[in-house]
Amino acid sequence: MNKKHIQEKLKYIEDFYTAVNGKWKLSILIVMYNNNKRFKEIQNSIPKITNRVLSKELKDLEVNKLITRTVYDTTPVTIEYEVTEYCMTLKPIIQMMTDWGKNHRETIAGRK
Repeated sequence: MNKKHIQEKLKYIEDFYTAVNGKWKLSILIVMYNNNKRFKEIQNSIPKITNRVLSKELKDLEVNKLITRTVYDTTPVTIEYEVTEYCMTLKPIIQMMTDWGKNHRETIAGRK
């Protein structure tokens, strides 16, 4: 593999990390894959996440086209978030990461 090819791969990995990096983004997506759509539903499903952090992470995910935000003209206003079709392409990657993490935990604990 030549230097240019390696640099290109690193650029794409950096793009991936920019879209999903952080303590909470993947957790938010996992919760949303399970059909939690409203802010409080998402927040209640993720222990220890604050309003401010959840709000920022949702905005970042929206900018990266991983979720959509829909505002309904009700009283009070209803806001729902949904994963996009594009976001669904991450689902197998997240499953692979989950499987690896489980295997890693068992390996480190000496169960494998």
